[in-house]
Amino acid sequence: MMSTENKRRSRRRGDRKVAHAAPAKNYRQLKHAFKPQEIFTADRVAAIHEMALKVLQELGMKVLLPEARRLFSEAGAKVEDDMVFIGREIVEAALQTAPNKINMRSINPLREQLYANGSMLFKAGAGCPNATDLVRGRRPGDLESYVETIKLVQSFDVLHTFGPAVEPQDVPLHERHYAMMDTQMRYGDKPLFVYARGRAQVEQSFDMIRQGWNIADDEFANGVWASTVINTNSPRTLDNPMAQGIIDFARHGQMTIITPFCLAGAMAPISVAGALTLQHAEALCGITLAQLAKSGAPVSYGGFSSNVDMKSGSPAFGTPAHVQMQIGAGQLARYIDLPWRSATGAAANCADMQAANETNMALWGAAISNATLTVHAAGWLEGGLSFGYEKFINDLEALQTMAELTLTVNADDAELAWDSMYEVDPGGHFFATQHTLARYENAFYEPLVADLQNYGSWVEAGSQSSAERATKIWQDTLSNFTPPSTGAYAHERLAGFIAKGKAAGGADVLN
Repeated sequence: MMSTENKRRSRRRGDRKVAHAAPAKNYRQLKHAFKPQEIFTADRVAAIHEMALKVLQELGMKVLLPEARRLFSEAGAKVEDDMVFIGREIVEAALQTAPNKINMRSINPLREQLYANGSMLFKAGAGCPNATDLVRGRRPGDLESYVETIKLVQSFDVLHTFGPAVEPQDVPLHERHYAMMDTQMRYGDKPLFVYARGRAQVEQSFDMIRQGWNIADDEFANGVWASTVINTNSPRTLDNPMAQGIIDFARHGQMTIITPFCLAGAMAPISVAGALTLQHAEALCGITLAQLAKSGAPVSYGGFSSNVDMKSGSPAFGTPAHVQMQIGAGQLARYIDLPWRSATGAAANCADMQAANETNMALWGAAISNATLTVHAAGWLEGGLSFGYEKFINDLEALQTMAELTLTVNADDAELAWDSMYEVDPGGHFFATQHTLARYENAFYEPLVADLQNYGSWVEAGSQSSAERATKIWQDTLSNFTPPSTGAYAHERLAGFIAKGKAAGGADVLN
């Protein structure tokens, strides 16, 4: 048997100095790597769809906005007071015009996204009234926290769109949209989020996008520059601002993500299939309204359904029922051929093992169901009542791991490692082989926050938990933040618009 040294000498001279370029780590535009899973047979998916159509036609939806009721009536729906009974032919016509591929635009073309089935986008936790971290504790959301979360989201490519991570409650509601739009464009260059809080605020927000980024009207109409989330009030209610938002976004060619929040056992039937039937009916109502407002309007199917804890009545996340509903929602979205939105979540009150387990189980649910967009993917705590900075960083670890799984695995002959195995005797190791030396710097994912030291080294370093290590990461990220080159220009262009808007009294929200 040849010795290890002779084996090395016997290798071809050209094999000894194999140079490998570092693999490109591009988390900006991701595609699902795995086939979507199923919990229902095709006939049961069809049955849920048919039952949802029956719900809309026979039980109806309470639609509070007169303008929305008028649009439904003109399309042939039966309207009785604030109840709207939508015939299946109206829904089916709407599904024929709703696009299944949507271009999400940005001032930075490298940030643009194709919103379609097969794409995999992530958004941080959104809509939180409080912020929390280990340095400052739990506190009401304010503009400072909102600015910080926009900077944090901008800093990590695995988060693809902006959202209202923390609500800036120290800014009056009638002026809040000015601060939120200015912050997104001043410190970021990703696709934008606009709250649907009434026609005046929506239209002013769209004006700020055009002015801040110097976008002509025809260019603004060429794709989606902003999106919003539309939550129905389950069961079977569409309120004023949500209906108004659907109409206004549709007519401006911007995207609404129609998302019923159906908690099985509380606002929805307790069975998984029953909750999904109600979710599907409510989503179809919103999708239909968007198409009645403007045929071809960009609209996304949305599902954010889980179960309640039957002892406390509190929402639960990352549960088996939550994951089952994610998979079922994916099947229903594909059945009507629309891209769709799912969500992770955490009921935990701090960034502990419970929070990680709830979020990561729901993240896997979104992945195996092939969600186009996963909302609340980083930072969400307390069922959405708090945005946690340390949890945000730890959640990014999971998202980046998920992103790594979408990258192509090279299996060419060199990667099969014959020379490396030939070089190492039984019981030996591969640390010093040429195959390892040529690849070790970029062979594996480098953790963002995980500590892979042994116990002794970990103790010497201060025995920090992952949450404690995450504190330094978000602090360093904010300290070293550099805004995009377009930021100062956008902020300068918006200054006059905002000053004029405030002087005129801002824009009241629609209740």
